[in-house]
Amino acid sequence: MQPLPHHIPGQRQRQRGVALFVVIVFVMLSMLLALWASRTSLFNELVVGNDADYQRAFEAAQALLQDAELDIRRELPDGTACNIAGCRDLGSAQKIPLSAQEVTPLLADLDAQPTKCQDGLCVKRTGRQDFWNYTSATSPAPTNLQADEFKLEDMTKANVGARYGDYTGATVGSASSPANPILADRSADNRGGWYWIEVMNYDESSKNSGLIVGGATTDNLLRLNLTPNVVYRITALAYGRKPGTMAVLQQTYARQIRKD
Repeated sequence: MQPLPHHIPGQRQRQRGVALFVVIVFVMLSMLLALWASRTSLFNELVVGNDADYQRAFEAAQALLQDAELDIRRELPDGTACNIAGCRDLGSAQKIPLSAQEVTPLLADLDAQPTKCQDGLCVKRTGRQDFWNYTSATSPAPTNLQADEFKLEDMTKANVGARYGDYTGATVGSASSPANPILADRSADNRGGWYWIEVMNYDESSKNSGLIVGGATTDNLLRLNLTPNVVYRITALAYGRKPGTMAVLQQTYARQIRKD
């Protein structure tokens, strides 16, 4: 007969205890991995959401730049002359100058305004240019503001800045289903988008000198065919749908006269 295996009391209990400890360790590791994965997923979602919101605001700012160009050219979105009730020529808003005689009175009127701007037209800003970085809630608060430096909330008001379509007849679709919710949002001054057009004179003597000088010939000159001698700096600002999202774009625009 074969001898029966000798049983050591307590051996099986010790084995069960080790297995339980290993299982607990693996469960804790699994929980840590699940927690890390969930936090990583949430972080990625926040990053993607913020980036998407900024891209929407960026596209809205681009649309505002195009709308400002139409405003300067006095055109509707289809390229025809602006002849509706909201156009500058037919309203009470400040007009885009068409002759040298109109520039000086316009700049004098704009300079007399509290913010140096009216109806989306402004005199050339001096001093710090990034007014969009200064608000009453900015911490630390902006100090030593000069006479022609203003806070953002001073610029985003009706009759100071211009909204999309104010002077071009451009629309963003129906009120219930707008094509661009950012541009359609006018619920508050710090919602939606705004643009400002700075009217800037340049030296009369440089009118025919060209912007690009090229050698002994004039073939490489980029000539300006402007009347009057004015260029425009457009600043477009669009708020995102999330708090804190903002896109600001700037461009310089020269309205050249089309030759027959």
